[in-house]
Amino acid sequence: MSASSAARGLVRTARPRQWVKNVLVVAGPLAAGNLFSPDPARAVLVAFVSFCIAASSVYLINDALDVEADRAHPTKRNRPIAAGLVSVRSAYVTAAALIVVVLAATFALGYAELTLLLAVYIALQLAYCIFLKHQPVLDLAVVSSGFLLRAVAGGVAADVELSPWFLLVAAFGSLFMVAGKRYSEVHVVGEGNATTRPSLELYSQSYLRFVWSIAAAATVVFYSLWAVGGETVPTTLAELSIVPFVLAMLRYAVDIDRGAAGEPEAIVLGDRVLQFLGVLWLVVFAAGVLTR
Repeated sequence: MSASSAARGLVRTARPRQWVKNVLVVAGPLAAGNLFSPDPARAVLVAFVSFCIAASSVYLINDALDVEADRAHPTKRNRPIAAGLVSVRSAYVTAAALIVVVLAATFALGYAELTLLLAVYIALQLAYCIFLKHQPVLDLAVVSSGFLLRAVAGGVAADVELSPWFLLVAAFGSLFMVAGKRYSEVHVVGEGNATTRPSLELYSQSYLRFVWSIAAAATVVFYSLWAVGGETVPTTLAELSIVPFVLAMLRYAVDIDRGAAGEPEAIVLGDRVLQFLGVLWLVVFAAGVLTR
């Protein structure tokens, strides 16, 4: 095995395609209307890069831990570590180096709170990789926390006060995506089938539909309460942003319902209508925030 093949394997294992999730760090400063100032923008960029590195380190460790199970899986056996392109030792060493670098770099740059947040994220995700992913409900909570921590990180790095409305929308929106992901997995493999993930054995489609339906409803309600004046005097643009927001939620729910939301990043990158609604919401939302 050549060094170039191993390097390409490490990059594939780092899952750069999933870095799109880290765009969530923009949410806090954008909601506060501070994103376009130089210092907050720089801080958000640091948070984005930091979470890309931290998430990649977790993927490396996860695939190293799951190497034997992945080799028995029809598609996961093609992952670089399972396929023998990257050694387990190389994965662990690279992951450890990435963790040390990202924590040391953010601390040295003066983002102590972001460093602490990254450490919490890494600890939770490692606990998930080792044993929590086999625990129903707890696995939903931990994966949801990963999305929530990303959303909080931008505000923490940019020293922006995060409102209760923002935290509620981020929390329930994260649960909506994760419960939808599990629902799609159960929809594909069938109820009671634990061949891909042990915790799936105890999940039914009706239970997961219940969870993501509640999470979706709560997300829409809390966002709407913010838009109609949860904190300040409402604006027409803020209120109008409810429309593309709800439509985007409903569009994503279509993908969940047909069992196609097992990889949220694939939906975001592949659904043109969802992308259009997302851009429309972003434009109206940002204009609404800036005119408050």
